[in-house]
Amino acid sequence: MTVLSRPIDLLWQTWRIGEMALTALWAYKLRSFFVVLGVALGIASLTVIVAAVDGAERKAMEIVKWFGPDAAFVLGGDIQSRAVGRRTLTLSYKDAQKLRESLPGAYLVVPMRGKGDVTVRYRGKSRQVPVIVGATAGYAEVWNWPLAEGRDFTEEDVQKGAKVGLMGDLVAEDLFGSESPVGHTIFVDQLPVQIVGRLSYRGATGGGGSSSVDDRVILPITTLTQRFNLDRKYFRALRVKFYAPENMKAHVANLRSLLRHLHNLQPGEPDDFSILTADEILKFLSMFKGGLVLFLGITALVAIIVGGFVLANLFYLSVTERRSEIGLKKAVGAPDWAILMQVLTESVFLSLAGAMLGVILGLSLGQLMAQLGVLEILISWKVFIFSTLAATFMGLVFGLRPARTAAGMPPIEALKGEH
Repeated sequence: MTVLSRPIDLLWQTWRIGEMALTALWAYKLRSFFVVLGVALGIASLTVIVAAVDGAERKAMEIVKWFGPDAAFVLGGDIQSRAVGRRTLTLSYKDAQKLRESLPGAYLVVPMRGKGDVTVRYRGKSRQVPVIVGATAGYAEVWNWPLAEGRDFTEEDVQKGAKVGLMGDLVAEDLFGSESPVGHTIFVDQLPVQIVGRLSYRGATGGGGSSSVDDRVILPITTLTQRFNLDRKYFRALRVKFYAPENMKAHVANLRSLLRHLHNLQPGEPDDFSILTADEILKFLSMFKGGLVLFLGITALVAIIVGGFVLANLFYLSVTERRSEIGLKKAVGAPDWAILMQVLTESVFLSLAGAMLGVILGLSLGQLMAQLGVLEILISWKVFIFSTLAATFMGLVFGLRPARTAAGMPPIEALKGEH
């Protein structure tokens, strides 16, 4: 045999082994179906985790980009170790004024207050808005949120408690359709409000829930507190923009120091406010993603192991039932390695078929969970590569023992069908 003929012979033998494997799988269709189903359930779990982790990563980047690297968001109260009954309204208008006057590097300070679940009406249409936000001039700028049309509040609007408002894109679309809301008057509860600006579509979720940030109306904070009888000394949060985002650590340190001084907090006393930056949000989201990976990873691993044991047990049964076939092949000269390769090939073929079904099941489940707001998913090439690798691994690892059992059968005993 020439050197050139050896690769050709090897290729031909590989082709024949694959052909015989497919023939055997077709002959035992029901058993093959159960193997495919067992593998598919494990791969479906893996598909969900890969898509969910990629989705969480994308969402984290969107939130950080939306938040902005040059800003800090301050909430009243300590959100990390909030005691029952502890005050959350700890930020005052005096704080906001002192920050504007004395905080180094800051160029915009916007206090905010919210009123939840308010009905807005325009002519014959009405809808429930998750939150009405009260803010001062500069709301759109401080949130890096361009106006699609119209204008932002002015200082005069805030001082006079003017009945003017900004409208999120989702509310505008529901109440006005393709018509511009700017210049029209809506009713916020019983308060007539003239819309002076429409915020551009943002498409993000806010408040830790499934509600969209586009589903809101913004009023001057003085208008909100006066018309809805809210506390006029304190507000819930404020946002600060800085000139040099590369110095955010120093900016945050200065912000914390000034607020502690304004609140008369002694050394050792905990903050009665919380400061969030893009870095802090990214750390939190990374922790969340790590928990998601751990939880779904364990689930996927268990499902893959269960699927692998289903594959191994069914192949043991298959090898037992095909003893005569295996003995006949050995009697006519089939080497042990060819028997082993055929059984392993059958195992891998079924695992890959299970992978295809599992990816379809996993993506369908992921889409359902995304529509229900349970998970954010992203379909990428990783889903298909990881699923293919996992299926091949399952086929080789869990199919190896049955394959070695088949290859090690003495041909005479196999032909007799002895156990």
